Amino acid sequence: MTHYQKVLTIPSTPKSFVKITSQITSIVTQSGIQTGLCTLFLRHTSASLVIQENADPDVLIDLANFLAKLVPEDGKYIHSAEGADDMPAHIRTALTHTSEQIPIMRGSLVLGTWQGIYLWEHRQHRYNRELVVHVSGD
Repeated sequence: MTHYQKVLTIPSTPKSFVKITSQITSIVTQSGIQTGLCTLFLRHTSASLVIQENADPDVLIDLANFLAKLVPEDGKYIHSAEGADDMPAHIRTALTHTSEQIPIMRGSLVLGTWQGIYLWEHRQHRYNRELVVHVSGD
């Protein structure tokens, strides 16, 4: 079994989705692995990863609006050391994912036709987010 790792630095924009599918696809190609698994791990507690609709941007808007209603920023949170958006961002990350696993078949990610991989920034500021991409297989 072969292992291949790369760490990406992904600049985010405030409260947005950053499509990273092509970057991950490129790393899988570089790995040379034909059959295996691609594991993604985001090294942060106030941003997350989602595999979601990649054709209609309204889906992402609706997701963001729903999560904003579910976890409001004007809640009475105890933790506010980094600002009013900090604790809600932690809760939103806990409700979503900081890791994803995607099978690899014939050298390609086995994503559905309408699936894209996104980094979801939950904070109101820009950050450089670190994503560990680990590809393993044959």
